[in-house]
Amino acid sequence: MNIKIISAGDVETFDFAIPIGVGMVESAINLTKLCEFDRPDLLIFIGSAGSYGRLRPFEVIESFSASNIEHCFLQKKCYTPIDNIISIKPSILINSSNYITTNKTISKAYLSFGIDGENMEFYSVMKVAKEFGIGVIGIFVITNYCFEEAHKEYLQNIKKAKKILIEYLMDKKLIKDNNG
Repeated sequence: MNIKIISAGDVETFDFAIPIGVGMVESAINLTKLCEFDRPDLLIFIGSAGSYGRLRPFEVIESFSASNIEHCFLQKKCYTPIDNIISIKPSILINSSNYITTNKTISKAYLSFGIDGENMEFYSVMKVAKEFGIGVIGIFVITNYCFEEAHKEYLQNIKKAKKILIEYLMDKKLIKDNNG
């Protein structure tokens, strides 16, 4: 079985993961190229996620469900003709946007829609995997709450979160050691 472990890159790089780019556009373009030239049977997308309030920092989650819902939708100020939720099976729903939420009221609105976390790339990863008929899972460590201090909290916690993620992947026998 051809399994590819992928990550966004930038701060979230790993010796054993292929970086695909930060945000929904870069990740979609680069993952499409990867799938066209070396089509995997399974994609394991790893990285960090922010919590809208229920998930706790340093908690590890696995997800098979992603959404692309923007703040304006929560405020009933926009609509979309696209199918903005992809779910392989019931799991923690992770929202993706090219913007990071930093407002507690908006975070609570996401929770009211059953969305627990935020990762910039996961929706595009799920969309590309669906298009190619490839299995996919997202494995994330919660680094921060999507409140006012989100970025500061992320920067303080990402190093520890990456270590926790590596240990989790080793325990699940998805990698052999820190080098994969």
